Amino acid sequence: MALDSASHEGSKHVPDLLAELASSVPGVLFSYWVSADGSQRRFPYISSRVSDLFEVTPTELGRNGATLSSLVHPDDVAGLRPSIDESARTLRPWQFQARMCLRDGRYQWFEGHSLPQRLDDGSTLWFGQFTSIQSHKELELGLRASEAEADYQMRFHRLLADLSSDFMNAPIGDIDLEIERCLARVADFFELDRAYVYRFSEGLDRMTNTHEWCRDSVAELKASQQDVDITGFDWWQRQIRDVLGCNRVVFVGDVSQLPHNATEEQALLNDQGVAAMFCAPLQVRGVVEGFFGMDSLTVQHWRTDLADLLVLVANLLAQALERLRLEQELVNQSVLDPLTGIHNRRYLEPRMEDMLAHYLRTGEGLALAMLDIDYFKRVNDTHGHRAGDRVLQQFAGLLRDECRGMDVAARYGGEEFILALSNITSEQAVGALRRVLAKVRDRAVHFEGQEIPVSASAGLVHATDLPREALSTDALITEADRRLYFAKGAGRDCLVDASGPLRP
Repeated sequence: MALDSASHEGSKHVPDLLAELASSVPGVLFSYWVSADGSQRRFPYISSRVSDLFEVTPTELGRNGATLSSLVHPDDVAGLRPSIDESARTLRPWQFQARMCLRDGRYQWFEGHSLPQRLDDGSTLWFGQFTSIQSHKELELGLRASEAEADYQMRFHRLLADLSSDFMNAPIGDIDLEIERCLARVADFFELDRAYVYRFSEGLDRMTNTHEWCRDSVAELKASQQDVDITGFDWWQRQIRDVLGCNRVVFVGDVSQLPHNATEEQALLNDQGVAAMFCAPLQVRGVVEGFFGMDSLTVQHWRTDLADLLVLVANLLAQALERLRLEQELVNQSVLDPLTGIHNRRYLEPRMEDMLAHYLRTGEGLALAMLDIDYFKRVNDTHGHRAGDRVLQQFAGLLRDECRGMDVAARYGGEEFILALSNITSEQAVGALRRVLAKVRDRAVHFEGQEIPVSASAGLVHATDLPREALSTDALITEADRRLYFAKGAGRDCLVDASGPLRP
């Protein structure tokens, strides 16, 4: 046969019958020759079918084999020549898969197979074929996509089951903390940068961020998103109406592409660094009371079925918020101090037990501070007890405002208060208390035309300050009280922690 008796460059003609047979084969038959030094490469023979598939002729390939490699997809071409050279060096069969550009400009997957033989002059000649494997690749990619999708759905529903269990088993007073943990886990699952819950006012003209989680280095927005007036956000108001009417998820894949009637909303999102976002309605007892949302600092192409997953998360959060509301109603009847409106000792003690148990279980930080209003008796003696009540109320309100959802502020008795801080390091707790004392000093109380200066002292203890075996609610309170005593002895208006007195 002509192929078997090819010269070093395989230059002899193939009989017409063999050419006809080769052209009827679904793939492309070829012989491929590389000179001994690798400088020359050509196809001594390649079936005419190559012209049916690609913008190239057998004559061109007979002169320069690199012409065919120019049709290989840029992402696949890097491995082509090394695979040929390796086959020439080892005389092992050559096999390679790559996408190739068809005559109509589309890329299709092909696979080449050939057997090499060394010729007398040291050059190498291969005999083989390459055929389309597009259908196999599509099947393979489809199976991979199906497996990935099944794994994605399984992981999501496992996450949902875990979150549901956490909410069900959360002790009274821990729902706020569980909501924030839920936001963190869901945002991590979707690999987004910020997650939050907003509640609407009764008239839907204002909204408040009640819970928020941010990835490290992403700015927190909760403090600036309290009682936000949204009457001027026409586009957003329409989205709210659509949410109310259709219970749908609002997706924004690219903030820069918002419509012309959303300039106010676009400016706000740009200021916050948000490139893409979505929100899902929170329905409580059949009424949309707010929304759950997440932000991305980069443009996103949201999955078309993402809405169904997000509605499930929103429903879970809505149930948690309803439980939170019911718990708050129940708790408020018995555990709020009637004068200041913050929690009393009846609430504090079991709540501290829960926080301590959580710390012992997880190792997340826990700190407790006891605060005392300086010279409070002097306020009562000088300005009257009604003025003293006003001082207590303003001081308690400041502590409540400084609390995160997972923290507790309580009136311990008289002018003494306790601030319990969860999931916090010792350094963070010191910073938080110093800010509190600075704000107390800077915010005088005004009562009946009188300005009453106020300052406070604090004793702070972190759970890591005490031996683990000695940790208890009583031990933390006792140590905080002892350090408060030292703060008073140090001149008041200061904080004492394990390192000693610290001024605001």
